[in-house]
Amino acid sequence: MLQAGDMLPDAPLLDADGAPLSFAAFKGKPLVMYFYPKADTPGCTSEAKDFTALAAGFAEAGVPVIGISKDKPAKLAKFRDKYGLSVTLASDEAGGVCEAFGTWVEKSMYGRSYMGIARATFLVGADGVILRVWPAVKVKRHAEEVLQAVRALG
Repeated sequence: MLQAGDMLPDAPLLDADGAPLSFAAFKGKPLVMYFYPKADTPGCTSEAKDFTALAAGFAEAGVPVIGISKDKPAKLAKFRDKYGLSVTLASDEAGGVCEAFGTWVEKSMYGRSYMGIARATFLVGADGVILRVWPAVKVKRHAEEVLQAVRALG
């Protein structure tokens, strides 16, 4: 998994409406990126709703928030619209971004191993350097903790 001090890799994504999205478009401003396993599941819904609830705080700090999963753009649009989410949702259907960040990992449930997205958040500085990483995120109060870190940037 990428760590603080690493440069933000640029890789192609699609937003929930199917439009191209590149991290280069955010260069010059800090950025929060959170990786989540699957749209419209309980934990992922809570996390997206929490970031949306704090959207004004992130906007006030001038820091966009992008949620990334391997879901198709159409599923992300449905997820966004169903819950009124205001964070940008991005599709990494091919998995290149998840691979680059180290969030595509082997998981295990009920004795079965499978590949999936590890829930993680990255705070990236305006210069493209990763400032902070939250690996193995627990959803409750996570968005608040990230906002506090963003506000601490000044």
